[in-house]
Amino acid sequence: MKKLSEKQIDRYAHQIILKEIGIEGQKKLLKSKVFIVGSGGLGCPVAIYLAAAGIGTLGIADFDKIEISNLNRQILFDERSINKFKVKIAKKKINEI
Repeated sequence: MKKLSEKQIDRYAHQIILKEIGIEGQKKLLKSKVFIVGSGGLGCPVAIYLAAAGIGTLGIADFDKIEISNLNRQILFDERSINKFKVKIAKKKINEI
């Protein structure tokens, strides 16, 4: 991978300053791929944090639709998401991050 852009350096600065990560570690994160099975109460925050950390590719598998009873713990979704497929809404929200 080529050099990090100034925007990437600014965005991931708090990770880059850690000696365990640094510039090279951040480059590895940006090239990495993670597959998440389920976008429920655990999958939602995991996806958000991985995307925010700069994981290059996130895959999410979940065949459910969002129900109102999901909203108190599945933080990618809101009332506008009800009856929509979880992965479709999750993809949209993660891409925004």
